[in-house]
Amino acid sequence: MSSNLSGEGEIRKSIIEADLVDCMIALPGQLFYTTPIPVCLWFLTRSKANGKFRDRRQETLFIDARKMGTVVDRVHRDLSEQEILHISRTYHAWRGEINVGTYKDVPGFCMNAKAEGIAAQGYILTPGRYVGAEEVEDEGAPFDESFPHLVTRLKDQLLESDQLTKNILSNLKVFGYGR
Repeated sequence: MSSNLSGEGEIRKSIIEADLVDCMIALPGQLFYTTPIPVCLWFLTRSKANGKFRDRRQETLFIDARKMGTVVDRVHRDLSEQEILHISRTYHAWRGEINVGTYKDVPGFCMNAKAEGIAAQGYILTPGRYVGAEEVEDEGAPFDESFPHLVTRLKDQLLESDQLTKNILSNLKVFGYGR
């Protein structure tokens, strides 16, 4: 998706210029028992203006779902049915299908990128590059006012951590471990 080894950059450039990539969905790692690496789904089409859906020529949808899913055990993660529906509905709404809602870009999750924007990024097809970061809720207070409160909170948490460590070591002695 971003490598330029073995002519991969030229291949990506060619498929973007040929307008073949409809959607790219980055999924989290550990979805498959055979590999822990994250995967990316590529949806390709020969015609983005086939009359069935809205005209999507020179557009590609990027969805970053890497933060989705729940860890089932130490080596496996599952996407819930709601998460799968959310991803699916986003794609179908973007294509302009009826009865699935209206598409809108969501920072940190999805973005409709124009071909010239992809070209400006060097034809890199990593969804995270396009969707950006999630919107962070404004806490309302300027940093210089909130920082002293954060330092006080950190000090309290460090004291609590020290007390918990002492309790754990004391409990270990009861079981014959430790000094």
